[in-house]
Amino acid sequence: MQQGTFRGFEIALQGRGIAVITMNQPERLNGMTQGMKRDMIEILTEAQMDEAVRVVVITGSGRAFSAGDDISGKPRDG
Repeated sequence: MQQGTFRGFEIALQGRGIAVITMNQPERLNGMTQGMKRDMIEILTEAQMDEAVRVVVITGSGRAFSAGDDISGKPRDG
């Protein structure tokens, strides 16, 4: 499974088989853009197929886990 920074979130492997996804746009309450959702689906599919990954933990940075969809119209996908 890939590790690193993606559009709006980061992935780190911790311990044996633990993948931690941290949404990292606290200034936007971790609202999810279309690009972020596409990347997240790809990563979760990859984790599902990786036999070394036993559990995925999804968390958010800042004061909110996620506000849901980011409907501001200002994409931060890049």
